[in-house]
Amino acid sequence: MDRQTISALAHGDHPIAAPLSDDSVGRLLERALPHGEARLLDLGCGSGEWLLRALAGRPELRADGVDLAAAALDRARAAAEWDGIGDRLTLHHQDATEFTASGPYDLVLSVGAAHVWGGLLPTLRTARSHLAPGGSVLVGDGFWEREPDRATLDAGFAPDEYADLPTTVDRITADGWRPVYGHVSTPEEWDDYEWSWTGTLTRWALDHLDDPGHDDALEAAAAHREAWLRGYRGTLGFVTLVLRRAGDT
Repeated sequence: MDRQTISALAHGDHPIAAPLSDDSVGRLLERALPHGEARLLDLGCGSGEWLLRALAGRPELRADGVDLAAAALDRARAAAEWDGIGDRLTLHHQDATEFTASGPYDLVLSVGAAHVWGGLLPTLRTARSHLAPGGSVLVGDGFWEREPDRATLDAGFAPDEYADLPTTVDRITADGWRPVYGHVSTPEEWDDYEWSWTGTLTRWALDHLDDPGHDDALEAAAAHREAWLRGYRGTLGFVTLVLRRAGDT
């Protein structure tokens, strides 16, 4: 079973692919969404949950989502049609690093996808290339809550993969961005996300004993649970920021 399929199954009960509660997602969108007619772009949109929630009840908004996971885009497309917003959501099955658009966007989102560009600052540089003057970026990425120990590194992380929160924000502001809102995921949000990820995948495997992917799903859930509980739990944090460019009008 490939990684995209495993991820799609694991996020079935937690469609926001990050440690964020529904209330936190709602607050972040409230702070980030522009007023009036506007265009949104989600780079690494997955099943499109951020865009679906943004478009709901806001007929003046239009959005594009970009992702390589065809199955996730199919779910986003079906959900948009069901919600009656399919005519305002365009989905692109392609590498987000290669996406080109016909015009700028008023809000660019990329939450939990910074690894695609090799880090947070390269992600922001890409976001800026799509951003209209005066627009905002909604970005989410990891940081170290504390110095990573051997157990965290053995879970698959590099010591310099992240910095602490103050250093992370310093790097962002030094790159010309200004935070206008932010949210640091709580331990409860992390636990809910990780139990959902591992539990949903495990339940799928137990309900599909005859599926060829059954063993792969159980192994992936167990490995992820072990890495979380004995590795990065309490060490890896997650921050989601609403950013604007200093001096942009």
